[in-house]
Amino acid sequence: MRKHILLTGLLWSLFLNLSAQQLLPVNEKAYADSLTTILQSKQTDSVKANVNYLLSDYWRAKDTVKSKIYLTKGKQLASQTPYLQALYYFYEGQYYFHRNQPRAAVSFKKAVEMLASFKTPESQQSLAASWYNYGIMVRNEKGDDFLIDILFNKSIPLAEKSGNTEKAAHYYSQLGTILMYNSQFDKAEIYNKKAIDLLENKKPGSTTLMLAYLSATSNYIYKGKSDEAKKMLDKAKKILESNPESTHYPNYYYNEGLYYTAKADFTKALASLDKGVQLAKKYGQAQLLQMLVFRKYNIFLEQKDFKSAKQLLTEVVKEGTLIADVNNRKTVYFQLAKTNEYLGNMGEAYNWAMKHSLLSDSLSASHMKEKINELEAKYQHAENQKKISLLESEKKEADLSARNNRLFNWLLGAISLLLLISAVFSTIYFKNQKKLSEQKEINHQQQLKEMENQQQLAMAEAMLEGEERERRRVARDLHDGLGGMLAGIKIKLSGEAAQIEKAPYGSELTKIIDQLDNSVTELRRIAHNMMPETLMRFGLQTALRDLCDSMQTKYTAINYEAYSIADNLSLSTQVAIYRIVQETLSNAIRHAEARNITVQCSQNGDVFFITVEDDGKGFDSKLKTVKKGMGLNNIENRVRYLDGKLEINSSASEGTTVNVELNVAV
Repeated sequence: MRKHILLTGLLWSLFLNLSAQQLLPVNEKAYADSLTTILQSKQTDSVKANVNYLLSDYWRAKDTVKSKIYLTKGKQLASQTPYLQALYYFYEGQYYFHRNQPRAAVSFKKAVEMLASFKTPESQQSLAASWYNYGIMVRNEKGDDFLIDILFNKSIPLAEKSGNTEKAAHYYSQLGTILMYNSQFDKAEIYNKKAIDLLENKKPGSTTLMLAYLSATSNYIYKGKSDEAKKMLDKAKKILESNPESTHYPNYYYNEGLYYTAKADFTKALASLDKGVQLAKKYGQAQLLQMLVFRKYNIFLEQKDFKSAKQLLTEVVKEGTLIADVNNRKTVYFQLAKTNEYLGNMGEAYNWAMKHSLLSDSLSASHMKEKINELEAKYQHAENQKKISLLESEKKEADLSARNNRLFNWLLGAISLLLLISAVFSTIYFKNQKKLSEQKEINHQQQLKEMENQQQLAMAEAMLEGEERERRRVARDLHDGLGGMLAGIKIKLSGEAAQIEKAPYGSELTKIIDQLDNSVTELRRIAHNMMPETLMRFGLQTALRDLCDSMQTKYTAINYEAYSIADNLSLSTQVAIYRIVQETLSNAIRHAEARNITVQCSQNGDVFFITVEDDGKGFDSKLKTVKKGMGLNNIENRVRYLDGKLEINSSASEGTTVNVELNVAV
């Protein structure tokens, strides 16, 4: 019976051994203190954002309020870093991991979508963890095969590609746990051993190795190899001894109780489980607490203490965490039926047995129905044979009639089956045709919308190109035509002024020449702004730096930063980017009266980012009554032209931040 109880407990072990990324080090307090020290030192926003995420993950099982505070702070500090913005959703999923699995699943799925565009080793590790945790969250809905597919085709390849041996080994260990849950103990042993070999070589003393030892402990116990299980258990304990406050101790005591149960030493088993229960309550580990309680139930069952066993199972049903899984629910209902039967409570036993029966899968129900029909058919056949034997000589015609009736029934059944199949296929065909028609209509509407968008884009492109051509023409006319004429007038006036310098009105003429000289300078500045030669000759990055230098005054300092800007952008794209920065700087200087302005331009593949921050007087960007000027309209037109996004964040007396994201695919 003890072997049966151990295998029954296998249905529960997946909750215990499947763990969410990230894993905390064994010395958790020292780890948290080191993160706090980094946070208190002078660091960049990106470093502080990452540290806040890690502290949120550390506190999620200990203090949810602190965890949420660190998570929110990390999101705020990550506002300027796309990768950290994507990473936020992974840690949001971690926060909801044990509290709200549907919400956690949404967060992990969002993290998968956003992290997929980053190719660094760090981002690949985060993507692997997001995929794995998403699989855990939807396991009840999509099954173990979905989670195994994620491990084989997503998490393990990504971890190995990133070069992180510890992460890859952890996923091998988790794969072993899932295989153990499905009673594939030999395969589970292979992957557990692979994980342990990697970790003992690369990460001795790590939390990941300790959990791999515990997973191997459970698998060896279910295989009946208690000596091998004890070796794994002792190795896990040696790692844990360095940190008496580790939150992994309840997990250890569960496996220790499992080991003593297998050895039939129930006194030690109950002592270990009681230690685990006490610590699980202390750390708020609700699922693990119920696991430990159910293991105690197994021991009570082995000791035939059915009253205590029933009380424990009733508490499990009332708490509800473990019976959320249909397989576990069926097991609990079945065990309650058996326990009540042992106690002689046949009414309760029947009720729990009925609940268990209702949860049986469709295959089992179909098999049971076939068995009933088979028995009924045998009974009817026996009755008919009895009647035939008694009346054979007198009722030959009745026998012939009966055979004809049977033939008719078979024929009628075959015709009915054929009609049913035809009806099913007809229904499926018409439904598919209806779906196809609806899809065609949707595709048609999408094509019309796409054509409309392309026409609008073409019109905007034509308008912007026309505007730029007109700017170039006017700039050329101003510079070569009017500028040349004014320069000629200045030369003539300078000649006249030299001849009549001593005349009474000579000084006035000199002032006029100076004013004319200033006019020529202003004219050339206007022509340069309308179509800068620097952009045409030296490219976008140099033109933007020249623009920032030219617009800087003794009252306004402009800091320009550029990262990874490609040299192969089309001229129209470069001009649009230049105009956006030019209009934004002009607004900051003229309207915001800013003293300091920071311009950041960067490129990530086909996406170009622009951020302009100033410390001007700002405005309330949430007010709908704020009017848009020509400059802002020009910016919006150019952002639409490049299929981009524009975001303006501003508050009165707190400056303004303009974020632009553009599609610059060549």
